[in-house]
Amino acid sequence: MQRIRLRYTKRGRLRFTSHRDFQRAFERALRRAEVPMAYSAGFTPHPKVSYANAAPTGTGSEAEYLEIALTEPRDPERLRVLLDESMPTGLDIVEAVEARTSGLADRLTASVWELRLDGVGPEDARRAVDAFNAAGTVEVQRRTKNGVRTFDARSAVVGLESAETHSSPADRPTDRPCAILRLVVRHVTPAVRPDDVLSGLRAVADLAPPVPAAVTRLAQGLLDEETGTVTDPLAPDREAAATEPQPAGATAAATAPA
Repeated sequence: MQRIRLRYTKRGRLRFTSHRDFQRAFERALRRAEVPMAYSAGFTPHPKVSYANAAPTGTGSEAEYLEIALTEPRDPERLRVLLDESMPTGLDIVEAVEARTSGLADRLTASVWELRLDGVGPEDARRAVDAFNAAGTVEVQRRTKNGVRTFDARSAVVGLESAETHSSPADRPTDRPCAILRLVVRHVTPAVRPDDVLSGLRAVADLAPPVPAAVTRLAQGLLDEETGTVTDPLAPDREAAATEPQPAGATAAATAPA
C-alpha cells in the first residue's frame, strides 16, 4: 500500500465551504481521476483518507493537509495534477509527496494566520496588539453545543503582530483603512481560533472591526520553540525521498547520455 500526503488550499469564495463539503468534493475528484484507492473493511467500505486539523468554515487556507492510501503505486506529482484538475477552482491541490515517515498529524502543532481587518487603522491595531501581548491572560467566551465556555486565549498565542504589508491577494479590495495582523498559535485543547483572538482584542483594547475579518491560514506544522516559527510538515518526507538509494537501473537511466 502506498500513502500519499497532499497539501490543498481554500481560496476566495471556497473559504465558506465546510469540511464536509470538501470531503464530498474530494471523494468525487478521486473517482474522476480514477485513483486506485484502498478501502476500509466492513459493511460500508469507504476510501482511506485521513484529514488533519481542518480550518474552520469561513476561513481561507494555504496549508491544509490530508493523506490517502493507494492499492497501486502512483507518481505523486502526476496524481496531484489529476486531482487538482478534478477539484473546483479555489480548492486547489498544490503539493503531493509520498509518505516515507510516520506521524503527519503529530507534526501539525501550530498555525500561522493572517487577519485582514478592513476599516481598522494600523495604529489602532498596533495598540490593541500591544495590549493583548502585555496581558497575562485574556479570557474569552465561545458558544459550544454544551453551552457557553470561558477559556484563556492568550496562553496559546506564540506571536501576534501588526504587519505593514501582506503577501496574499486581497479578498475584498477597499479604499478604507485596513490593518493586517500576523498570528502564530499553538494547537491546544480547547483550540484557540483566530476569532477567539479577535474576541480577546475586543476585550483588552475595545478593538471591533466594522466588518468581519478576512482570515487566512498561511502555514501549519511543527512549532520551533526557539524561533517561534512553523516548519513545513512535508519536509521530512522529501528529505527521506532524497536520501533513499535509487535502484541501479534507475541511476543508470538517469546518467545515460541523451
